[in-house]
Parts: sequence; C-alpha cells; structure tokens
Amino acid sequence: MRRPASLQGRLGLSLGLALTVLWLLAATVTAVVVRGEMDEVFDSALRETAERILPLAVTDIVGREDQGITQRLAPIREHDEFFTYLVRDAEGRILLQSHAADPAVFPPWDGPGFRRTATHRLYGDAALRDTIRITVAEPLAHRASVAREIRMALGLPLLIVLPVALVAIILAVRFSLDPLHRFRARLEVRGARDLSEVPHEGLPTEIGPLADTLNSLLARLRKAFEAERSLAANAAHELRTPLAGAIAQAQRLRSETHEPATQARATQIEATLKRLTRLSERLMQLARAEGGRLRMDQSADLRPVARIVVDDIGRAGAQGRIELNLPNAAVMSDLDPDAFAIACRNLVENALRHGAKDTPVEVTLMADGLLVVANDGPVVPREMRDRLTARFERANAAGTDGSGLGLAIVAAIADRIGSALVLESPRPGTSSGFQASLRVPTEVPDTTARRGA
Repeated sequence: MRRPASLQGRLGLSLGLALTVLWLLAATVTAVVVRGEMDEVFDSALRETAERILPLAVTDIVGREDQGITQRLAPIREHDEFFTYLVRDAEGRILLQSHAADPAVFPPWDGPGFRRTATHRLYGDAALRDTIRITVAEPLAHRASVAREIRMALGLPLLIVLPVALVAIILAVRFSLDPLHRFRARLEVRGARDLSEVPHEGLPTEIGPLADTLNSLLARLRKAFEAERSLAANAAHELRTPLAGAIAQAQRLRSETHEPATQARATQIEATLKRLTRLSERLMQLARAEGGRLRMDQSADLRPVARIVVDDIGRAGAQGRIELNLPNAAVMSDLDPDAFAIACRNLVENALRHGAKDTPVEVTLMADGLLVVANDGPVVPREMRDRLTARFERANAAGTDGSGLGLAIVAAIADRIGSALVLESPRPGTSSGFQASLRVPTEVPDTTARRGA
C-alpha cells in the first residue's frame, strides 16, 4: 500500500495501524489468559460436581433393596445438561447416571483424577474403598463455544471502537497540525515580492527550526534584492547629471558647428543620450515600484494626479492627443500618489508610442478606482500580449525607441498593491486597438456620516 503524501495522513495511518495491532495483540493475550482461567474454573466445577454427587449416590446405592440395578435420574424440567455423570461399581456396572449421560463417552475406570478424551473432559472419584466410582464428563465443544463467545466479545468492539478511534486520531492530528496549516496559509497569501519574516508562533518544536531557517533564507534574499534595487536606483540617479551634461554638450556642439555632417552626428548623439536618460528614469521607477512603500497612512484624491500627468505629457509633445475622463466625485485612495503617477504615465506613454497617431488616447479614471488607458491601432497577438509585462519586452522593437520597461513597472506596482494589470487587444467592443486597465485601492465614501453632518 502506498503511503500518504501528507504528514497528517501518515500520522493518522501510522497511529491507526499501531492502535489496531496493539488492540489485536491485547485481545489475543486476553483470550489466551481467559481460556486458561476458564479451564481452571470448569475443572473446579467438574471436581465439585463429583464431590457433591458422590456422597448422595453412596447413600442412595447403599440403601437400595435391589443391588446392581441401573437408575437414571429424570430431569425436573427440560434444560441443556453440560455436565453428565455415571456412578459405577468395581466391576464397571452402571448404578446411577444422569438423564443425558451417554455411557459410550465414558472410558473404563483408570483411577481418580482428570482425564481427557477426543470429545470430553472427565473427572473421576471413588468411595467405600474404591467400590463406588463416579465419573463426571463435560463436552469439549462446550468449552470451545464459551471460548469462542469470549473471543467474539473481545473482537466485536473493534468494529466500533477502531473507527471511532481512527476518527479521533485524525481529528487530534489535524488539531495538532493547525499551527502548521496557519503557517502554510501565511506563505500562500504572500506576493512574489513579499520577503518579510513569516510569523511562526505556536509551531511544534520539531517544525520551528524549519520556520527559522525559512525566515533566515527570506532575510538573505531580501537583503540581496534590496542591494540589487539600490544599485539600480543609485546608478540611474547618478547617471542623470552626467547625461544632462552630455546632452547639453551635444546641443552646444550642434549649435556651434556649421558642418551638416557634424550637426547630424550631434543630433544622433543627443537622441541617444535622451534615450539613455529615459532608460535611467525607468530603472529608478522600477526600483521604486519593487522596493518602495506604495501604501500610505492617509488617503488622497487621485484625480489631480491623473490631470497633472496628462497635462505634463501633453506639453512634452502630445498636445491634443489625450482625452482625460474623470469622475465628479473624489477618488480617495491610500496608494502613494507618486506610484499612481508612475503607473499612469507609463500607460499613457506606452499608448502614445504604440497607438495610431491620428486617433486620441483615452484615459479614464472611474469612481471605483479603475484606471483604463485605451488607444486605437493594430491588434497585438495574444502570445505577444502575454509577454509585454516582462522586462525589456517590446511589441515592435524595430519601430520604437521605448525602453521595454513601462508595462513591467505598472505590473510590478499592481502586484505590490494586490491588483492585476489587465491587457486586452482588440479593445472591448471593437475590432482593433489596445487597452490596459489597473484597479487601485479606494475608500468607500461614508454617505451616512456625510448626511448626518
């Protein structure tokens, strides 16, 4: 039989089998002991029967007028007679017998004491100088029947006690493993980037060291990831100043020279440096999304944040290409406004970069916290859409200067706040375009308190 995979199943099976084996051993030993005691009791009953009947039989036989006549005692009422007896003289003639006695089962007299035949257990005794002899017989089948009933009485409870005991064992094991189940549940609900210490109070002493080892591993991983994010953020931050200086030098070179080739080369250098600047900004945003605190102690309205982001992108060269739709009521959320601005900016810039140039990008923030950014354009295949949230993945690497980090940053923010970035292409209800949606945590307004105020 294959062993269960779970610890609970193994403990339940092992304890159940151990209990069954111990019960069977105890029942067997008890049956053997009881059988020995039962034989002693029945042998004592045989002897006492013989010793009580013999004096009565002697009195009856001596006082008879006719000697040598066999007398059979009639029963007072019908009953099962387990002990039968014969009273014989020295020549073996039967003088007295019980009503159910069968002379064939009584062997010839061979002295007082216990005897055993193939079918009966016998006890013999004599009186008047061995001239009157009594033999009492008990069928061995009677003793076997009693022993069988005792074994049944010991074994039948197994059919009731063992299932109840197994259920009790399973419940006890499950109750004992509840701290382990709670520890596992704490691990299951964690996000992929949550490397904080897992509480392990109440765990058994055998499992506690494993939890300590796991927390130690999580601490080492957390330090390693923090060092990686810190390196990326610091490197990107330190690059901003030299990149800005290099861009300024390229612009000055282009303005001071009158050679077309030099101007073209300076323009290319400036464009490359600006792409590198955007990449460094995306790296800082990614480090912020993966390592910074995204939920605040106080809530703020996200509508002004969305309006500022859209206006800033419009002034940077997308004037008139963005349609912003905001609800009338405030959208209160404890999401860090900077994190929301990063997500909104990346979604809008991604839509502007990859969408159709002659159609606007629709940015909608709903009252329930759903941010939807949609653009028209060619349909993105499903296999490509599933890879867009990976780092440095571009939908059209040859035709765009994007960094390949925009959607990865938004996906990281969504994962940190327990939401999901949903990508759809074509747009719902149309045959073309692309739509990205993200639901941010919001507060339900207390209309009762407002009316009371």
